[in-house]
Amino acid sequence: MDLDATLGVLRRGAGDPTSHREPGGAWWLARRTPDGSGTLRLAVRRDEGVVEARSWGPGAQWLLGRVPALLGADDDPSGFEPPAAPRLAAAAARFPGWRVPATGLIVDSLVPAIIEQRVTGAEAFASQRMLVHRFGSPAPGPTPPGGRVLRVAPSAGEWRRVPSWEWVRAGVDSGRAGTVMRAVAVAGRLEECVGQPPELLRRRLLAIPGIGGWTAAEVAQRAVGDADAVSFGDYHVAADVTWALTGTIGDDAALERVLRPWAGHRYRVQRLVALAGLQRPRRGARRSLPTPRASTEVTVTPSRGGSYGTPMACDRAAAPA
Repeated sequence: MDLDATLGVLRRGAGDPTSHREPGGAWWLARRTPDGSGTLRLAVRRDEGVVEARSWGPGAQWLLGRVPALLGADDDPSGFEPPAAPRLAAAAARFPGWRVPATGLIVDSLVPAIIEQRVTGAEAFASQRMLVHRFGSPAPGPTPPGGRVLRVAPSAGEWRRVPSWEWVRAGVDSGRAGTVMRAVAVAGRLEECVGQPPELLRRRLLAIPGIGGWTAAEVAQRAVGDADAVSFGDYHVAADVTWALTGTIGDDAALERVLRPWAGHRYRVQRLVALAGLQRPRRGARRSLPTPRASTEVTVTPSRGGSYGTPMACDRAAAPA
């Protein structure tokens, strides 16, 4: 069992307040479950061949019951034939303990994915971190070694109460903020998709204005363990995967073509390429990050409760990253 490879996609940057990795390899996850907030610690005891799980808080039992799926117990790699591509075969051999995780928590993956639309990872991680620190809650249980205090991300209802100016302060434009509002408003319908065929979750996500194929795939990969959900539209995925498999850099159309032999396992290919660091050669200057500043075009509409503003809705669907 490779905890780093399996759980790494759940961490939103090194400063993610909802997760922590101990130097010894144990992982801590603070999550909002259907039963309430909970903290989960996972550690591999290699001498005994087991993964030890401990949890705290109202959501403790739910998290413990979810551990097998979280570690990829439901992931079926049969039919995956990597030897057809030498680089992919080497990647599969290098990460035999990796599986596609399934958290069973839709909102937990959905809100960060929306925040990541059309911006760099560093920008999105900073926004997510600021919002969770401000509107999340302390994680139950002990503090992980090193003194880092974990926090649980807001619930769907709490996300809906975030004032519009706080989204701006966190660097999230009104288009993405509006998409979050529309998504969390139907969180119950989305959570019903856990345990169902991934196509159901995809259909319901794509019916929400502002959510496209990239966001739906990013959620399906993490929440329901969809091994075929490719991140089409990603700034890097198409170029890196096509280069890794063919030696030439291609676009989304080329990505779709080269992944056809691995139908049912296309995300498996994408993730192995990323794990192995098979990035195409980079040329040119890096994109510089913008300096956060307040917008002068924000309109705040008082909510019915009177204590919060309602973020502006975006009439146009936000393009996926």
